[in-house]
Amino acid sequence: MTPQAALIERDRQVALDLLKPSDRDLQHGLELHADALVIESYGFSPRCAPDGAAVAAAVEAGASETELQDITEDMRMTRCVTDAHERTEFQAAWEASGVTCIMQNAGEEGQDPLRLIKRLARYTYVTDMMREFLSKAVTPDDIVDAKASGRHCLYMTGNGVPLTQDWVSVEDELRYVRVFFQLGVRMMHLTYNRRNMIGDGCAEAGNAGLSDFGQAVVKEMNRVGVIVDVAHSSWQTGIDAATASDKPMVASHSGCAALSDHYRCKSDDVMRAIVDTGGYIGVCCIPRFLAGDGDITTMLDHIDHIAGKFGAEHVTIGTDVAYGSTAGADEWRKIPSRRRKRTAWEMYWRPNDGLGAPEWRQESQTRSMAWTNWPMFTVGMVQRGYSDDDIRKILGGNVLRVAKAVFPA
Repeated sequence: MTPQAALIERDRQVALDLLKPSDRDLQHGLELHADALVIESYGFSPRCAPDGAAVAAAVEAGASETELQDITEDMRMTRCVTDAHERTEFQAAWEASGVTCIMQNAGEEGQDPLRLIKRLARYTYVTDMMREFLSKAVTPDDIVDAKASGRHCLYMTGNGVPLTQDWVSVEDELRYVRVFFQLGVRMMHLTYNRRNMIGDGCAEAGNAGLSDFGQAVVKEMNRVGVIVDVAHSSWQTGIDAATASDKPMVASHSGCAALSDHYRCKSDDVMRAIVDTGGYIGVCCIPRFLAGDGDITTMLDHIDHIAGKFGAEHVTIGTDVAYGSTAGADEWRKIPSRRRKRTAWEMYWRPNDGLGAPEWRQESQTRSMAWTNWPMFTVGMVQRGYSDDDIRKILGGNVLRVAKAVFPA
């Protein structure tokens, strides 16, 4: 057994030990998952290992922290094209997950177009070079076609709205929304964790909501055909965006505040506002956000809450986690340690948040919701009595419905 196969099997067993499905539920869940159109409402395609020696050489040559970040990000996103081992592992992870399409994080957090375009370029390169296996979905129908032909695809999203940041006029600021749509971006975060000119982020102590300019942003995204995403926005920003939007909008990777007090989760009022637009809430697989036991059963509890209160038509799964190459640990060890860096602007989390602290990163939590465990998510829903039709909606039908509603006619 290869290291990758052993890792996938270990993760699968952790989930099975927690779920304890009957043979009948297990078999039905696996068959349903294989047959269903599975679209992740927000996530990452499998991440490759960096070339540790090459990064170490850049460090020795005096590369800046920005350059080193770009080098390592590029490698982690694109070595599936250039390295045979990484390509094999990348493809095997996709197959194990049973996912057809990922709403792919393809924009570094922020508003600067030059910053946002880098990840988009990398994933466009991957889909250009591996199109027989992984293509870029340009329209919602491309996702359906990928499933029919046994391929996988990425539907690109941005972690910010591209703005000129010259502040000449509202129209001038918004002209790159259409440019990025033309480049393939189909969903954008209004904010990340911090406050910006559009509205408040979820980590701000305040809850000021959408700005006057933010209202114009939502209208332009509606006009162009870009899905409005408030996953990292404050509660009031989410409610205001829903009021402003003429199209379905989403919180692509979040959780339920009724079950967890983490500020990345959404209150029932926020979720109601999103649902009233025809949108959905994607449940993530970050243990700290979900609280409780923080494992696959907790994640299913969050799905239950949304489905029970608003209907199965308005819940999806956006894991916000990625499969990582088994070669990663060895390659990272080749890279020399560097001096401590300041926290990046958009990576702001409230003091004492605990994100990344060892006490919640227990094996049964992180491993039970591993990205390759997508089939176990379906088995869990079968156990909980969801109909096949509702499971298909949660697995991908809801994302496809919103994508079609927002995409220009």
